[in-house]
Amino acid sequence: MNTSKQNTWNKSSWRTFPIKQHPHYKDKNAIESVEKELTSFPPLVFAKEADSLKEKLAKASRGEAFLLQGGDCAESFSQFSANSIRDMFKIILQMSAILTFASGCPIVKVGRLAGQFAKPRSSDIETINGVSYPSYRGDLINSQDLDKREPDPLRLLKGYHQSASTLNLLRAFSQGGFANLEQVHNWNLGFVANNNFGKKYETLASDIAKSLAFMKACGIDIKTTRQLKEVSFYTSHEALVLNYEEALTRQDSLSGQWYDCSAHMLWIGERTRDTDHAHLEFLRGVKNPVGVKIGPNAIKDDILKICDILNPMNEEGRLNLIIRMGANTIDEKFPTLLQDIHKEGRRILWSCDPMHGNTKVARSGYKTRSFEDIISEIKSFFAIHQAEGSIAGGIHLEMTGANVTECVGGMQEISEDTLHTNYHTQCDPRLNATQALELSFMLAEILAQRNKRF
Repeated sequence: MNTSKQNTWNKSSWRTFPIKQHPHYKDKNAIESVEKELTSFPPLVFAKEADSLKEKLAKASRGEAFLLQGGDCAESFSQFSANSIRDMFKIILQMSAILTFASGCPIVKVGRLAGQFAKPRSSDIETINGVSYPSYRGDLINSQDLDKREPDPLRLLKGYHQSASTLNLLRAFSQGGFANLEQVHNWNLGFVANNNFGKKYETLASDIAKSLAFMKACGIDIKTTRQLKEVSFYTSHEALVLNYEEALTRQDSLSGQWYDCSAHMLWIGERTRDTDHAHLEFLRGVKNPVGVKIGPNAIKDDILKICDILNPMNEEGRLNLIIRMGANTIDEKFPTLLQDIHKEGRRILWSCDPMHGNTKVARSGYKTRSFEDIISEIKSFFAIHQAEGSIAGGIHLEMTGANVTECVGGMQEISEDTLHTNYHTQCDPRLNATQALELSFMLAEILAQRNKRF
């Protein structure tokens, strides 16, 4: 990388670097007008919130907490509703309760929400009925409608306003009483309540309620204990459209540092993590915690360069490496890579994305993922860390609070033949709420075993 550019970061310096997976706006005046308008808008999050998340992620990197990051593959303009946000929040609360109660480990809750509108694609073109069209890249960029595939700058404004509305509701849920542990029974989603894992959750909720009653009997006033009434909930998304990210990057008035105020945490995908390209150049200058997706072709030198660029001070909680290798590949590729990096003494939060390496196309043509493959990759991720004496610090899931049929397998026994029943994803297949609970109970056992080592 050009050393002079390395030493002279500003929020626009990414524009002089090569870039992949980025929209090309034909109307320069239109995109400049939108950027100017976005720059005048209030920040969506604040510097101290991002710093708070960084502190919690530092604990997760030491095994003193665990990162649960999850949400939609790509948020939708058309499917936006208070109920969908509420149900996603509910399932994350449920998963957090399961993991905390079973393992005794604090859970850092980060949603793929309030900004996860853009997606990289494996091809610039998709062919439908013999006709080629520009690929759909998420609602922040273009439309699923075949006649509206040209990147539209005005979508950035709509993304901002929907993100602001989502954050407003999330803050109300997390701090306004909805997340109170005394409401633990009310977090169970209606369609989940009567299946095996909904019933298992109800048993756990009853145990939590008994624990709260015991605390009351001992004279502890749980009504005034903030940790029992509220939760800290953070947002994240892939920093793909840098016009949007730059416009929402602000200088903190207290510290003088720059923060990307579109989300508490940003990440870079496997397809955009080139060390001499624009996405790393942009994120190296903001002080938010950042993540990078790491696939099976990564090598030691790749990782060390990423660490040098994004975390030159080797700061705990700053850098989250999100492993996404696939159930059939992780056992072959990850152990050597982890050994090589672990011995370098880099302070990294290692988390597992068991979704993206396990995507396949069903006989019916639907994209799907096998629940069994997802579980297999998670188990391998923890086992490899245990063998190396390293810490498996988090998990990154694409999931929904809806009763969708997008991933096959699990106790619901969704098959390739029944995917069409309730398949609604904007882009990639998601775990439904029942599958997310099933995964949580399995993960809680693994996490409890991990914590016995510390």
